[in-house]
Amino acid sequence: MADSESLGFEHMGLDPRLLQAVADLGWSRPTLIQEKAIPLALEGKDLLARARTGSGKTAAYAIPMLQLLLHRKATGPVVEQAVRGVVLVPTKELARQAQSMIQQLSAYCSRDVRVANVSAAEDSASQRAVLMEKPDVVVGTPSRILSHLQQDNLKLRDSLELLVVDEADLIFSFGFEEELKSLLCHLPRIYQAFLMSATFNEDIQALKELVLHNPVTLKLQESQLPGSDQLQQFQVVCESEEDKFLLLYALLKLSLIRGKSLLFVNTLERSYRLRLFLEQFSIPTCVLNGELPLRSRCHIISQFNQGFYDCVIATDAEVLGAPAKGKRQGRGSKGNKASDPESGVARGIDFHHVSAVLNFDLPSTPEAYIHRAGRTARANNPGIVLTFVLPTEQSHLGKIEELLCGEGEAPVLLPYQFRMEEIEGFRYRCRDAMRSVTKQSIREARLKEIKEELLHSEKLKTYFEDNPRDLQLLRHDLPLHPAVVKPHLGHVPDYLVPPALRDLVRPHKKRKKLSSCRKAKKVKTQNPLHNFKHRGRKSRPTAMPS
Repeated sequence: MADSESLGFEHMGLDPRLLQAVADLGWSRPTLIQEKAIPLALEGKDLLARARTGSGKTAAYAIPMLQLLLHRKATGPVVEQAVRGVVLVPTKELARQAQSMIQQLSAYCSRDVRVANVSAAEDSASQRAVLMEKPDVVVGTPSRILSHLQQDNLKLRDSLELLVVDEADLIFSFGFEEELKSLLCHLPRIYQAFLMSATFNEDIQALKELVLHNPVTLKLQESQLPGSDQLQQFQVVCESEEDKFLLLYALLKLSLIRGKSLLFVNTLERSYRLRLFLEQFSIPTCVLNGELPLRSRCHIISQFNQGFYDCVIATDAEVLGAPAKGKRQGRGSKGNKASDPESGVARGIDFHHVSAVLNFDLPSTPEAYIHRAGRTARANNPGIVLTFVLPTEQSHLGKIEELLCGEGEAPVLLPYQFRMEEIEGFRYRCRDAMRSVTKQSIREARLKEIKEELLHSEKLKTYFEDNPRDLQLLRHDLPLHPAVVKPHLGHVPDYLVPPALRDLVRPHKKRKKLSSCRKAKKVKTQNPLHNFKHRGRKSRPTAMPS
């Protein structure tokens, strides 16, 4: 066997069909977690593995799971078809992603290995029919898996061979502790188990004692985020909330940020406030809203990945769905009380080619920062994280810095001191827009989205056919004007653009024709935050290239 330092997929004894699927995915080499975890899993060992977001943890458990199932069917005695593997995840979106990855890896053996996703509560009847056919692998949240076990739609006591808990550190924080303990009572005494996580905390220790038997712990010696040559991280000190909105407006409207970006805030109410604010300036965004059905949320992610729009506003998983530890969410925080407790985007959800992550609100925990930042600079692509910080949040920022740096290492959150006076001319516009976004307009915007979902729901189509009056009430309700959009705010007059930026940033109306020379000049810049040249602690965002 090749040396462990250079172990490739072809040296792991994998089924040729799996190797072909891996090749189709364009994976020439395994990632570090895959290189270490797959051989140990194939030896039958329980695993407790920590690896950073975007490092390939899903494939690290999916490949050995499929290999073990294929090997059993090829060499073992003929046995009745049954569910042999279960993958537990904390959110519905992660369940869809895990199912998709397993299906891609089993593309050449789909007749031998079938996978089912049972995470969506609204599809309970169709899931029952799927489970009657006994798929080889079942993916779902602990609550949905337990529900099917209690209804006898799923039986695992005599068949389960492999249990995976993905994003394990979120399982308890999402309130699944009691469900998981009840679920374990339906499992056999002996099975192989994997716990996969981006962080280790006290919840992981509790899960380890519940699920694993003499596990091998893989705490890989790698940074929790990519290095500075791939991921650049900055902190932006804003004196007030108004300065945060002003700065974000300047960054987006003057195209100082290139490519696709994710804006993170801490509540759903803030998501809509930010969206309505940006709409005033004709800056298109969308909100990934946990109040909407799973299919709609996944459609938003899919359209973002296909390039239909460049900016998504989201709350992270800890805030969007996480109740107090050990309790399922009842009434949430004021801004999030209706959000689906099994939805979230900060971890694992596969956004493609994100150039920049903007933490408009400081993450609630250091771990949340890591998972937000993990949405960019995935694989070998470059990325930038820009965190907006108020003076009162400096101490909390220090905790994040401690987690990122370690002992004796240089700071990774590089400071930028913006000369706010250079964009002071935009302040009156921002104040005007902020006054237009009221609590009433935010509430109406959320109701409008939900009403649109009702009108276009396939499941309610029959109901509306039988109850046309209800449909008319929805259609002829009072018109909703979430915020009064003032057309002149979408235009940026030349005199408002800071002098230092006029040659670099052109209003969109003047970008009709570019000479070949200027086109080549524009293509040359690849950095998503192309103006931001770090030149020490006193560098400025508007610094011109020499």
